[in-house]
Amino acid sequence: MALTASNEFPLGRKAPDFLLLNTVDNTALSLSEAKGEKGTVIMFICNHCPFVIHVNDELVKMANEYQEKGINFIAISSNDIENYPEDAPGLMKQLAKDVNYPFPYLYDETQEVAKKYAAACTPDIYVFDEDLKAVYHGQIDNSRPGNGKPVTGNDLRDSLNNLIENRAVIENQKPSMGCGIKWRL
Repeated sequence: MALTASNEFPLGRKAPDFLLLNTVDNTALSLSEAKGEKGTVIMFICNHCPFVIHVNDELVKMANEYQEKGINFIAISSNDIENYPEDAPGLMKQLAKDVNYPFPYLYDETQEVAKKYAAACTPDIYVFDEDLKAVYHGQIDNSRPGNGKPVTGNDLRDSLNNLIENRAVIENQKPSMGCGIKWRL
C-alpha cells in the first residue's frame, strides 16, 4: 500500500458543482440535489482501497447518525476502471448494497470532479457548511490499517459537531492518508 496524503483545499472555498452517475440507482445526481440542509460531507473513496475498507463501517455509522442532523454524505469514486476494474460502476453498486451505504455512491468517469477538488487519495474527506463553503478537509481519525488504533471517526466527528453547533473551525486539520487515486495515463 503506497501512502498518499491529501492535497491542500482552502477553508472557505466553495465546493465545485458536479453532475455524476449515482451507481446505487443509476440516476444522475448533482451536488445541489444531494447537499445537506446544514452541511455536506464529500468523500473520495473506492471499492478496493484497504484504507477505505478499514473505515467503511464507521462511515456508514456516521452518515446514519449525522444525516438525521442535516448533514448529507456523498461518496465519489474517480479511479481509472480500465486498470482497476474492481472499481467499476456495477461493482460500486454492489458494494454500496453489501455495506449498506446510506448515501449516494457517484462515479466520476472523466476524473474532472476529483481534479476540481484536488483529491489525491482514498479516502479524501471534505466538509462543507450549508453554503457549500469548506470548513474541514482532513482525516477521519488516526487509525490506519495495521497501526492498532481503533476507528473512531473522532476528527471528522469533531468537525461535524463544530459545524452543527456553530463553533469555530478546527485549526489543526491533519490530512487524509490513503491510496493514491488511480489516474488515467
